Amino acid sequence: MTQIRVLLIEDDPMVREVNRQFIEKVAGFEVIGQASNGIEGIAQIRKLVPDLVFMDIFMPEQDGITSLRKIRELKLPVDVITVTAANDMKTVKQILHLGVFDYIMKPFSFERVQGTLENYLRFKKQMQKERELTQGELDQLFHYQGGQKEAEQPSMIHVEKNLPKGFNRATLEKVVHYLHTVEGASAEEVASGVGIARVTARRYLDYLEKQDEITMDVHYGGIGRPINYYFSK
Repeated sequence: MTQIRVLLIEDDPMVREVNRQFIEKVAGFEVIGQASNGIEGIAQIRKLVPDLVFMDIFMPEQDGITSLRKIRELKLPVDVITVTAANDMKTVKQILHLGVFDYIMKPFSFERVQGTLENYLRFKKQMQKERELTQGELDQLFHYQGGQKEAEQPSMIHVEKNLPKGFNRATLEKVVHYLHTVEGASAEEVASGVGIARVTARRYLDYLEKQDEITMDVHYGGIGRPINYYFSK
């Protein structure tokens, strides 16, 4: 899957920059444009055609709720994550009825943004499969949109309960999850993406391959040794 292209719509320049840094810190995402209000935002959506809009609700000239309505009225093919300090039921209902992917309340942490973006990446990857979906897969898609915490999500691996000595299930899950967000990666890339040592990444990848959880392919370059690339199933 190519990079997810994100448009930021936020009136506060400092908050906009923090949001940009948070988004681009998550593998698979790039910010392709920014706007300071909903009017500019709609124009940028039409011009840049992003995959995802990361939008504040309280903005001058045209607020986020009005902008969401216009996005739906114009049938613009874009998903939206809203970011707001509002927590009243009226605002929440309005936003949810307009079909946002997630609703993030200010102030928020990087981990909260990371969680919803990773859910969105899985959602997009699943939606690209040109086949009929099972009820279980549909359940997963809708649960992803609910903004579940990682610990509440079903396990992505089906290896034996008792792992080999020195292995950690949470780390194993992170390795599998990372491979679900990219189209193949080397041990070095997995190590960097997950935040573990390269030798540790290699151990986990070798184990997952033996368990038939992932696949491995050897890439031969013009110079140097061949590189093993690992892929999710």
